[in-house]
Amino acid sequence: MTRPYAPGYSIPTDLLLKAYASGVFPMAESASDPEIFWVRPESRGIIPLDRFHVPRSLAKAMRKQPFDIRFDSDFEATIAACAERREARPSTWINAPIREAYVQLHRMGHAHSVEAWLDGQLVGGLYGVSLGRAFFGESMFSRETDASKICLVKLVERLKERGFILLDTQFTTEHLRRFGAVDVPRARYEAMLAEALSGNAVFHP
Repeated sequence: MTRPYAPGYSIPTDLLLKAYASGVFPMAESASDPEIFWVRPESRGIIPLDRFHVPRSLAKAMRKQPFDIRFDSDFEATIAACAERREARPSTWINAPIREAYVQLHRMGHAHSVEAWLDGQLVGGLYGVSLGRAFFGESMFSRETDASKICLVKLVERLKERGFILLDTQFTTEHLRRFGAVDVPRARYEAMLAEALSGNAVFHP
């Protein structure tokens, strides 16, 4: 289930992609902890793309187009913001080895960000990994009301447009359940993952 690495360890990108293809992903105890461990949950969170739900209040807010939504315009700033400590979240699991590895994945075309900008400032966003027709959502942040939620809506729109069939959220939260997130057993998830990996979709450009 878990396997720690020594301080200063860097995660090879080929190992990271193989892990995702096997239903495994890395985490850290905290942003300041130099070690990582691998996670393969018994129950996996997903958002079924054909049953994605946009809450009415959010749909109303989106009609005002409050943000400039961009894809992959500043991946490094997005993952850095996701790793920041906040009053509501004093610690995150995104440490230095994870940040470095996902920046490398981004440069390889396997990691992507959806970003909300306001007056030239990054105010919300999310990032994740694309592999085959699967997208593995990693983390999101918001500095303005609804910024990350709108990014999630735009992510789902992009995934549907480009032929993706699996949106993995790793775990479910009350926040994600509002959008239709559900838990599926490991065996079912791995069957869905195998189907998603049997084809290919291009997230960006």
